[in-house]
Amino acid sequence: MTAIKHALQRDIFTPNDERLLSIVNVCKAGKKKRNCFLCATVTTERPVQVNVVKVKKSDKGDFYKRQTAWALRDLAVVDAKDAVKDNPEFDLHFDKVYKWVASSTVEKNTFISCIWKLNQRYLRKKIDFINVSSQLLEELPKVAEESVPSGENQSVAGGDEEAVDEYQELNAREEQDIEIMMEGCEYAISNAEAFAEKLSRELQVLDGANIQSIMASEKQVNILMKLLDEALKEVDQIELKLSSYEEMLQSVKEQMDQISESNHLIHLSNTNNVKLLSEIEFLVNHMDLAKGHIKALQEGDLTSSRGIEACTNAADALLQCMNVALRPGHDMLHAVKQQQQRFSDLREQFARRLASHLNSVFVQQGHDQSSTLAQHSVELTLPNHHPFHRDLLRYAKLMEWLKNTDYGKYEGLTKNYMDYLSRLYEREIKDFFEVAKIKMTGTTREGKKFATLPRKESAVKQETESLHGSSGKLTGSTSSLNKLSVQSSGNRRSQSSSLLDMGNMSASDLDVADRTKFDKIFEQVLSELEPLCLAEQDFISKFFKLQQHQSISGTASEVEEMDGGVLVRSYTSGVPQTISSEKDMIRQMMTKIFRCIEPELNNLIALGDKIDSFNSLYMLVKMSHHVWTAQNVDPASFLSTTLGNVLVTVKRNFDKCISNQMKQMDEVKISKKSKVGILPFVAEFEEFAALAESIFKNAERRGDLDKAYIKLIRAVFVSVEKVANESQKTPRDVVMMENFHHIFATLSRLKISCLEAEKKEAKQKYTDHLQSYVIYSLGQPLEKLNHFFEGVEARVAQGVREEEVSYQLAFNKQELRKVIKEYPGKEVKKGLDNLYKKVDKHLCEEENLLQVVWHSMQDEFIRQYKHFEGLIARCYPGSGITMEFTIQDILDYCSSIAQSH
Repeated sequence: MTAIKHALQRDIFTPNDERLLSIVNVCKAGKKKRNCFLCATVTTERPVQVNVVKVKKSDKGDFYKRQTAWALRDLAVVDAKDAVKDNPEFDLHFDKVYKWVASSTVEKNTFISCIWKLNQRYLRKKIDFINVSSQLLEELPKVAEESVPSGENQSVAGGDEEAVDEYQELNAREEQDIEIMMEGCEYAISNAEAFAEKLSRELQVLDGANIQSIMASEKQVNILMKLLDEALKEVDQIELKLSSYEEMLQSVKEQMDQISESNHLIHLSNTNNVKLLSEIEFLVNHMDLAKGHIKALQEGDLTSSRGIEACTNAADALLQCMNVALRPGHDMLHAVKQQQQRFSDLREQFARRLASHLNSVFVQQGHDQSSTLAQHSVELTLPNHHPFHRDLLRYAKLMEWLKNTDYGKYEGLTKNYMDYLSRLYEREIKDFFEVAKIKMTGTTREGKKFATLPRKESAVKQETESLHGSSGKLTGSTSSLNKLSVQSSGNRRSQSSSLLDMGNMSASDLDVADRTKFDKIFEQVLSELEPLCLAEQDFISKFFKLQQHQSISGTASEVEEMDGGVLVRSYTSGVPQTISSEKDMIRQMMTKIFRCIEPELNNLIALGDKIDSFNSLYMLVKMSHHVWTAQNVDPASFLSTTLGNVLVTVKRNFDKCISNQMKQMDEVKISKKSKVGILPFVAEFEEFAALAESIFKNAERRGDLDKAYIKLIRAVFVSVEKVANESQKTPRDVVMMENFHHIFATLSRLKISCLEAEKKEAKQKYTDHLQSYVIYSLGQPLEKLNHFFEGVEARVAQGVREEEVSYQLAFNKQELRKVIKEYPGKEVKKGLDNLYKKVDKHLCEEENLLQVVWHSMQDEFIRQYKHFEGLIARCYPGSGITMEFTIQDILDYCSSIAQSH
């Protein structure tokens, strides 16, 4: 190993100005045993750099080459694997972990010890030595010396000790002295032994000179010792004087301590006095209520604006005094307790006085407002509460003060306000709705004041029933109203079209006027209620200091038809569902104050529906618009909720109106003696659609009408087919053709987008039944000729060639001429004339389809004529046989018949 070390030093490290300090023979763990050497080196130049170098033998020869070098400062961990047992494996953690297996445990320990010493000497860097005991690091060099042979020990371990432990660098001065000394001796380099002997001799000379100098200076030493003794005596005298001075200063120190303590006590007293003054000033400034405020609280005028303002300022000042944040210990002072009790008494006294005054104002307002009800008994208007709100809003700040200081009295005032105002609004609203009902029914009260003679709802219903007859239910359709009118006059109306038209003319005009009047009254009712509720809600929020947080997102109340019922979708917002207590309180107050609005609206709606069920269309549009408006203002307000609930009732009445019409269609009966014509419910659907389109123009709830349209039109289709099947006087195809033509014309005129499919279906049914009626009515006008050619077509179908049919005995040319002679032109015209009269009896005059049907029959007859001509040309070629009339004759016959009738 020594020879290898010297060879590596000579060949690899000396050219690079490095000294090799330790070496270990290793191979990589877990791979093929390819040996190499790990060397610990230091550079000879300053600053010193310590490296770990991997050296391996070249593949081409016996020389060694430097493969990899790592700086010792990059080493993070040295892992010896086992600190107890001998294990040649160890890991070095540089940029990655390198696993090695040493040739012997002694070499591994020596190498690790060298790295530890180099780190301690040059780097002072924290390298983690894992699984290496501290005892091993200290004793490792000794173990190496005992284990390694003497030669190797001197070269490796001894060299390491000199290089690592005993080596000391020369400083600059020492280097300079050595250079001067070596320059004085020419052979210092060539003959080192002679140079060393010379230095030894000179050192001996210097030692002798030093000894002689010491012996010569003994006399001077004695003199120096004598001087030192004298100096000690002088020091003793100085110490005595200092002791006396110290005793004198000690008394002065005690006096100064007493003065300092006295000054501290004075400063402490002054500080306490300043703090006490600050506390007193704080209490006086924050807990002293001016006499003017006290007088205002005790005797202030709560009726004048100036007095209310003074009381408001005094109440605010009292609240500030009561809410002052006392410092620790203030609440234990007797004066503070006394002042707080005084403030509490003032607060209680003023709260009682304020609550009593406001209760009086509420009561007085109820009396004053009642005296003005007579002015609104005739007009359909609600009394204006703005002056009352304006007067009460002067107390808004005092109400806020009362809310913050005495919530019990605030709550009592709130309850009293709701009680008084609910009774006042109940009288006003009931009287208002009574006027609305009177205007709707058209009755008057002669010589009687509305306010003094309240009208019961049952009386209104009785007058309504007597006004419209005693027949019971009013369906809302014009035919039903006409029947009721005719029955009340004692005339039993038949199903004849002339009487029906005359009745419709008078009743329709009357219905339009009544419905327009009802629409205006209902709109005025909603227009009066809406500002009244909004004004009261705004006043409650301002007067009782309740916050109204308007929601930004969410969906409003919706009414949807689902499986024949009504689904109310309650309002939800993007904010949490737990509504603030103040907003909930506003809703509760509004609900109690206006508790009569919803039942009164429902009664009015029931009356309107009883007068005419078509009024539900007007009410649905108007109510939907007002609900939409209210929700835009505040989706969760009392007005929005109440109108939304009433809208549910209106929607149910609307659905009931549609159901009644469908029920009437199902129960319709037709006369067995007269022709059917346009069915009543078809005409009623036309009237309903025209009315609905005029009402729902630009309405918010168009979807409800579209659903009703689809239900009604399907019911009309089913009922038309049912009546057509039951008809005995009029052919089924005529009933279907005329009514579906009327439906198609109605839908084309009104252009209802949701019924486009039904319009196409009605047109198709009309066309199909027109064709069916034409074929059925026309039948076989040339019956014998038709039978003859049916036999010809049968022979052809059996395989007989067309040109050979004339050779058949039953279908020869003579038989054909015989059949043709039976149908001269005169006979054909007579048959067509009878057919025209028959069609005229079947068709009604309202639809004016006679010419259309006649033209279709003419076309069908010509088609049959051309078919016969074609068969003659194909089956009897060259025979010269033709019909005794031509197509032009047919056209002339049809035209002549139509003009004659």
